[in-house]
Amino acid sequence: MVTAEPTGQAGEPRLRPPRHRVDRRAISCWTVQALLTVAVPVVALAVAAFFITPARFWLLLALAVVAVLGIAYVLVMPRWRYRVHRWETTDDAVYTAAGWISQEWRVAPMSRIQTVDTVRGPLQQMFDLSSVTVTTASAAGPLTIEGLDRQVAVDLVQQLTATTQATPGDAT
Repeated sequence: MVTAEPTGQAGEPRLRPPRHRVDRRAISCWTVQALLTVAVPVVALAVAAFFITPARFWLLLALAVVAVLGIAYVLVMPRWRYRVHRWETTDDAVYTAAGWISQEWRVAPMSRIQTVDTVRGPLQQMFDLSSVTVTTASAAGPLTIEGLDRQVAVDLVQQLTATTQATPGDAT
């Protein structure tokens, strides 16, 4: 997974699109997550419309709007997000691209990495996926690679840990 890459000025890694896609199962995981997100207000509005007779028309109207927008969200977001999310590591840096409406490309030089963590929430566990969070000495916050196959995440954490330990600098 590590490839040599030309660097920018003064040996700094340059910002460029990462090469690796996240696991295709991330689409299903993000779809279920979106369904759960949409289901909460839909159920709440349906229950409220059932019990609050004087406001039923407005509650059902709100329910229809939320349901239509929610369906669009469930159908579009996971696939769009999958097309955007990318990651890559080289000897010099970790590259990520994430988002779906607001998209972000980031690069973290190995010398700036402080910690590398793996997270597996309940939905990720259902789909055998993991997220890897790379914390740096940056005010921009950590880089997160979501939707990785569990074993790929484990291997990536081991690789990044070994690489950062061998990289000179104090990660500040």
